[in-house]
Amino acid sequence: MEENKDFLRQDNNYRSLKAFRKAECIYDVTFYFAHTFLSTGDRTIDQMVQAARSGKQNIVEGSEAAATNKESELNLTNVAKASLEELLEDYLDYLKAHDYEEWPKDSEKGLAARRLGRNDDYEKWSSYFREKPDEVVANLLVSLIRQCTYLLSRQIAKLEEDFVLHGGIRERMRNARTAARGNEWNKTLYSRLDAAKDREELDKIAKALHNQIRRTAFGIAKRKGWA
Repeated sequence: MEENKDFLRQDNNYRSLKAFRKAECIYDVTFYFAHTFLSTGDRTIDQMVQAARSGKQNIVEGSEAAATNKESELNLTNVAKASLEELLEDYLDYLKAHDYEEWPKDSEKGLAARRLGRNDDYEKWSSYFREKPDEVVANLLVSLIRQCTYLLSRQIAKLEEDFVLHGGIRERMRNARTAARGNEWNKTLYSRLDAAKDREELDKIAKALHNQIRRTAFGIAKRKGWA
């Protein structure tokens, strides 16, 4: 059963995910942005903060669910991506409402924003953003969110592939049980054959086992409607 011992995942360290680190930064800066540049009482403040928090927290919850429920991990990662896409629209709306330019991704500013977003030292970002006007902060967040959702898209594709190939915890446990039964069956066959005292008895045991296997196979085929 050695090959099935890892049907429970152990690598659910969400803090090692680049997507999480970006989402954590997005939440921190969004909280600052919403409470600094939006008017007090504006419902968009809560909407943006909650969308940013949902993006971060669902990555955490998806990673925590990974050990026992692959389907939940996949669903929660999709929710994280959708929440950040909603937040992206809020930033784009802010730029339009204030007649600010959205930096083209291949422009000098856009390329600088993308380079900044690839820097994993997010602890420095908070002080950096506090020195910038709202147009700059919004554009930098647009770039960072797009990088994060791209990473989540890749993660979702990998999770979908893994789910199709290996299934969820129920499938993995069933495979483990099947493998265990197969190993026991092989041991039983070997034990019965190995107990033969001579070649004639060995052939008789082999023939009896062959007939037993044929009857078992016929029963399975009949149960599945193949007979």
